[in-house]
Amino acid sequence: MDTLTTLAYDGPGPWIVFLPLIWAGVVVGAVTLLRRTVGRGRRGPWQARGAAHGEQSPIGILGRRFASGEIDEEEYWRRLSVLDEQFGPASKGGAA
Repeated sequence: MDTLTTLAYDGPGPWIVFLPLIWAGVVVGAVTLLRRTVGRGRRGPWQARGAAHGEQSPIGILGRRFASGEIDEEEYWRRLSVLDEQFGPASKGGAA
């Protein structure tokens, strides 16, 4: 009976603070990972923001220059053929 009175239980101790900190780190890490991957749509974080056919892409700029009349049709097709070699076909599904 003497052993029951000598074993004192002082509570969980200061380590109990680390469990919520670990869970907070897991939640923050998961949210960060999801925002960096899912938020970009089908692109991953390793790809550049300016896609090959985006607004700031060379093909997009060429299309805007042709639409505004800065270049004629012959120059447009000549430059587009050069850009197609580097970035792939400009038309997806029939749209130029």
